[in-house]
Amino acid sequence: QGQLLAKSWSSLFEGQSGAALRGPIYSFNGRNVLTDPLWPLRLAWHGSTPRGGHARRWDCQGWRSSGVAEGMATILGEGRLLAGHRHNCSTP
Repeated sequence: QGQLLAKSWSSLFEGQSGAALRGPIYSFNGRNVLTDPLWPLRLAWHGSTPRGGHARRWDCQGWRSSGVAEGMATILGEGRLLAGHRHNCSTP
């Protein structure tokens, strides 16, 4: 059965009413990223423009730990998954 994360596919990306994600989101090691202190910023890294295209300059591709590259990410809970902001690619 699972849990409903959003009312519709488009509501995740277009910010329609009810677009805020619902329910927990788990990392691959089983931690709830919305409540676990290991995830202080709770970012969804996507490297996309607000319309879903590839944000070529802001995708962290080719990033190295010594670099200062930035990538597009959205803080989970803001409601619009692709309404990202630039974050340093070194951000944990």
